[in-house]
Amino acid sequence: MATSVARAEQLSLNGIIYESQTKKLTDLPTELLEYILCFPVLKHVDVCNVSCCCKRLHDVCHGRGKVWEHQYKIRWPRLQRFYRQNESCDWLREYITRHRVGIQIRRTVESISKRFFTEVPCVGQVLGDSFAEIESLGMPEHFCEDELLFILNSDKRKSLTLKYYAKKILYFLRQQNILRSLKTFLGQPTEQQSALEGAVLVDQYCNPLADVTLESISQQIDDVAEKAKKMLRIKNPSHPSLRVTNSDCMTEDFELQRQVLWALNAVLYEQLQYKGNECDYYNPLNSYIHQVLLRRTGIPISLSVLYMTLARKLGVQLEPVNFPNHFLLRWCQRPRGSEDIYDFVYIDAFGKGKQLTAKECEYLIGHQVTADYYSAISTTEVLLRMVGNLLNIGKRGEGNEKSYQLLRDSLDLYLTINPDNVQYLLLQARLYFHLGIWPEKVLDILQHIQALDPSQHGAVGYLVQHTLEHIQHKKHPVTPEVKRRSAPEHLEVQYSVGLIMKHKRSGYNCVIYGWDPKCTMSQEWINTMRVHQLSSGANQPFYNVLVQDGTCRYAAQENLEPHSAPLEIGHPEVGRYFSEFAETHYVANEELQTRYPEDMRETLGTVQELYHRMTPGSVSRNEASASDQMSHQFKSM
Repeated sequence: MATSVARAEQLSLNGIIYESQTKKLTDLPTELLEYILCFPVLKHVDVCNVSCCCKRLHDVCHGRGKVWEHQYKIRWPRLQRFYRQNESCDWLREYITRHRVGIQIRRTVESISKRFFTEVPCVGQVLGDSFAEIESLGMPEHFCEDELLFILNSDKRKSLTLKYYAKKILYFLRQQNILRSLKTFLGQPTEQQSALEGAVLVDQYCNPLADVTLESISQQIDDVAEKAKKMLRIKNPSHPSLRVTNSDCMTEDFELQRQVLWALNAVLYEQLQYKGNECDYYNPLNSYIHQVLLRRTGIPISLSVLYMTLARKLGVQLEPVNFPNHFLLRWCQRPRGSEDIYDFVYIDAFGKGKQLTAKECEYLIGHQVTADYYSAISTTEVLLRMVGNLLNIGKRGEGNEKSYQLLRDSLDLYLTINPDNVQYLLLQARLYFHLGIWPEKVLDILQHIQALDPSQHGAVGYLVQHTLEHIQHKKHPVTPEVKRRSAPEHLEVQYSVGLIMKHKRSGYNCVIYGWDPKCTMSQEWINTMRVHQLSSGANQPFYNVLVQDGTCRYAAQENLEPHSAPLEIGHPEVGRYFSEFAETHYVANEELQTRYPEDMRETLGTVQELYHRMTPGSVSRNEASASDQMSHQFKSM
């Protein structure tokens, strides 16, 4: 880097000397002018100014030239993958478009907090059809995503509210893309559908912010297949699968197939130590193929997809079997076309590739089943079972943000694959109704249910009535209560929003985002939480806090104390309420300050008082800097 700067400076000096001699910069060759105008110190404003000087320089800075290409790629390096090498492109037009997209996206994201701010965290509240605003802008999608990523990758302690909503929008936009890809995938002929590709789409939809691609997953599986080939070479150096590069070339000899499965088991379960996750079976990570490869742990269906894909790459055709409670693969021991269940060996990928007879399969679940359960199923049915597992995990959840999101995502996937499932359509409508989101979409779902199954009239009618009431309520929103600390009824409130606290009894760290002068919870909650055992009971201030472990709690004043060594609170909802982490406290965003207009001054005073209690010798450099920052904030208020 230093060498490049020195070289640029030398070239600049040479240019000045040359100009002083000839009195005309424009006499320089085009290549040299382009080289000079691509110096790192020059920004787009400089290039614009230069291009306005004269026709000669204007021509050098033309839209398809190197100067604007350099400016574009330096400012937005992530976008380079969307252009072919040496591609002829109007870089000036691309630059202007990307710049305008960035301004519009930022304005949209900034406006969302004002319109959708809520005091109720962790209820799965999503911004609903407001995301459609981004799509309706009609801008290049990769530009929108790049600006959202730019926001998310900026200083991690600042612009927290902007990042909070940028993340939600990016989540939504990527999911819409994945749904389109899934619909295209489902529209392919059955024989062209790959269980692995389907599993990757499920993984991507549930983890849209993760870097999961079919290419990266396939490469990892290819690496495992190469290890299996090395093992197979030990068993049989002349095995035909060692020479096969096309996975569609299947080995017909049963003994040769047996050797492949032996090598596969040796690599997967002995060398790489893949295993079924018996201890944490209902962890959703067991269903995501990128996590299965990373953790080498899964459940029967995810391990079966991996096993089946590897076997196919090595020339052995295995078929998925939708066995109850335990997904299996089957391997035909007779010429193809047989449907006799006793002509197959059944492979338990969850059980280290163990090979079972039809009778032994029943021992896995402890009861007999009919022959139908031994049949091979399609890729679509594999995906339905995989998504169904995730759906059941979401229903088993604890009713927090994470479980609601999983339930929503798995319902979206299931109904994309099977859009006329009345049971899950009704569940989706009830979920949206419960979360208070997308009431218009709830009505569309209910209308679809009524058309599919008129017998659901009772449940549909109830939800329609209350959804219409909700829509009417949205038209006349209630003005949120403003809580002033100076009000007589609030004099007992000691703490303020933004303070980082510690719970005296439970020991958890948290940040305050709201308070009440008295406990406002129901008597049932008060009894369950044993509030009556507190010295002041329910008749004391209570605080809404975001806890380090990701939960949201309602804590009594007597149980809280300011943290002696304030630290960041790693809670996903922090950005909903705060705009910045200021070393010693959180700065409330505009919406929270509107609700608690006197709290930030109180927070700054509390934190400064804590520092004043410390002896001068114990104040570190960081703490001194934080103290200076607080003094500055006082002056600016």
